Amino acid sequence: MLRNLLAAAVVVVLGGAVVADELKSGPQMGDKVPGPFHPYTVTGEDAGKHVCLYCKAGLSPTVAVFVRNPDDPLTHKLLKALDAETTKNAKAEMQSFAVFCGGKKDKLEPKLKEIAKNAELKSLVLAIEEQDDPIPEKYKLNKDADVTVILYVDLGVKANYTFAKGKLTDKDIDAIIKDVSQIVK
Repeated sequence: MLRNLLAAAVVVVLGGAVVADELKSGPQMGDKVPGPFHPYTVTGEDAGKHVCLYCKAGLSPTVAVFVRNPDDPLTHKLLKALDAETTKNAKAEMQSFAVFCGGKKDKLEPKLKEIAKNAELKSLVLAIEEQDDPIPEKYKLNKDADVTVILYVDLGVKANYTFAKGKLTDKDIDAIIKDVSQIVK
């Protein structure tokens, strides 16, 4: 029996270590969103311009998605679901955008236009941050994070989801969509 208790204690300690090593990227729950940045917008009313999406969203309920891999079908599914939530919550002035980080505009722009067309995006803005070190350093995006989702309102982060390459699941998408209620009043 003592051996079983020790084994259970080791599992609990190791389990805690795994949780402590979870991938983190971007501002965390309770933090303030760090501030302006000006990616190149591919869709939306400002398509073709470098625009401060942070500034445009202001204090509105906002979902900011930072993506490294434009070819992941589950990421496309997430964007489509967030677009639907943004459209549904237009009266609450909900905003959403996805910034594709680290790629070259001339290669990414046609791909993002195709993603927007195939997903029939209406409200979610797609943008490109070309810098090798995407988004200002103050956003603390982890280079190992393939997708970082930040839900915020009044510039306060209410939820943060971070996924390594290939780790985003349908269940995660459902959880993110459910958490939109935390920012929409």
